[in-house]
Amino acid sequence: MDRDSLLNVFRRSGALLEGHFRLSSGLHSPGYLQCALVLQHPEHAMSLGGALADRVRSLRPATVLSPALGGIVIGHEVARALGARAIFAEREDGVLTLRRGFTLTETERVLVIEDVVTTGGSTRETMQVARAAGAQIVGAASIVDRSGGAGRHVLDVPLFSLLDIVLPTYDPGSCPLCADRIPIAKPGSRPVAVNEGESR
Repeated sequence: MDRDSLLNVFRRSGALLEGHFRLSSGLHSPGYLQCALVLQHPEHAMSLGGALADRVRSLRPATVLSPALGGIVIGHEVARALGARAIFAEREDGVLTLRRGFTLTETERVLVIEDVVTTGGSTRETMQVARAAGAQIVGAASIVDRSGGAGRHVLDVPLFSLLDIVLPTYDPGSCPLCADRIPIAKPGSRPVAVNEGESR
């Protein structure tokens, strides 16, 4: 699956959005890729999962670990294509953790799968969940990397993606979209504390 065909899938699914968005990282952006709108179609989820699995197969993960909610579907499809186990971490009292009886064993080879990487913060937090259990992180992957290459620098494992795309991001205190009083939306799945005076 090349870049153009992947972008066409996002466009046809209505998943390439323009406006004023507050990302899970807390940054603001005029563009947003809503992977859930693509993954709602099982045939897309399967093909994207298979394409990602092909990129990471040499890492030989035993388990795919994803952060809830955005990483669950693509993590499951990557695990299916790899013949690996699929589990997810979710927040409890604001802290990402394993629940629902999910466990990891020491030295278990774990691959972290996200839908989108922006700053790498969620990926790092998911990796920490696995490391706290003694597991071995062999790599990380996402459908989209919108970090402009920064994600590869902040993680200490290989990062793979199907689509590298750079969309502008702004600190809330210096966001030109806020200055223009363009209404803001939070389309992602993870709540972010509102502290930047979004009524501007």
